[in-house]
Amino acid sequence: MLLAIFDLIGTVAFAISGAITGINKKMDVFGVNILAILTACGGGMLRDVVMGDFPPKMFVNPFYVAVAAVVANIVFIIMYYHRPIPQKFAGLYERGLFIFDTLGLAAFMVDGVMIGANFGYEEDHFFLIFLGFITGVGGGVLRDVLSIQMPAIFVKHVYALPVIIGGILMVIMHEITGGWQAAMICGFALVLLLRLLARHFLWNLPKVSI
Repeated sequence: MLLAIFDLIGTVAFAISGAITGINKKMDVFGVNILAILTACGGGMLRDVVMGDFPPKMFVNPFYVAVAAVVANIVFIIMYYHRPIPQKFAGLYERGLFIFDTLGLAAFMVDGVMIGANFGYEEDHFFLIFLGFITGVGGGVLRDVLSIQMPAIFVKHVYALPVIIGGILMVIMHEITGGWQAAMICGFALVLLLRLLARHFLWNLPKVSI
C-alpha cells in the first residue's frame, strides 16, 4: 500500500513537471501529453529494461500512463485558460517545477529500490541503489532531452546526488531494521531535505569555467 502511494505521488508530480515543461516549450496538447507520460513513466521503463523485465510495466498495466495523461490535460487546460501568467506569479513556474521535480525524484527513488527488492535483488545493494537512481532521474532526463535542454541531472542543485544518498540510506536502514517501511519513509524524506537545502544554499557540484 505504501509503495502504491509513492508510485502515485511520483506519477502525478512528474506528470505535472513534464506538462509544465512542454507548455513552457510551446508544445501543442499532444506534445504536452507525450512529455508528461515519458517524464512520469520513463524512469520505470528504463528500470524494467535494466532488470530484464519485459515488456516494461507501463505497457502491461497502463494505469499510471492514464494517470499521467489525465494530469497533463488538467494542467494544459488550466494554463490554456489562464494565460498570460501575471508578472507577479512568474516565479511560480520555476518554483512549481522544482517542487514537483523533487517529489517525483524522491518517490521514484523509493519505487526503484522497492521494485528491485521485490524482484529478487534484495541482497544486491549496489544494484538496488542503481535501480532507485535510474527510476528517480530517468524520466527527468527523457523530459529534458525531448525538450532540447541540458538534463538537470548534470547541472542543477545536486539533482542526482540526493537520489543516490537516499537509496544508500534505504539499504542501510533495511539492514539495520530488517524491514522496508521505515526505510522507505526516511529515504523519501532525505531526498526532499537534501534538494530543499541545495536550493536554499545554492549548492552545486564543482564545474570548470572556461
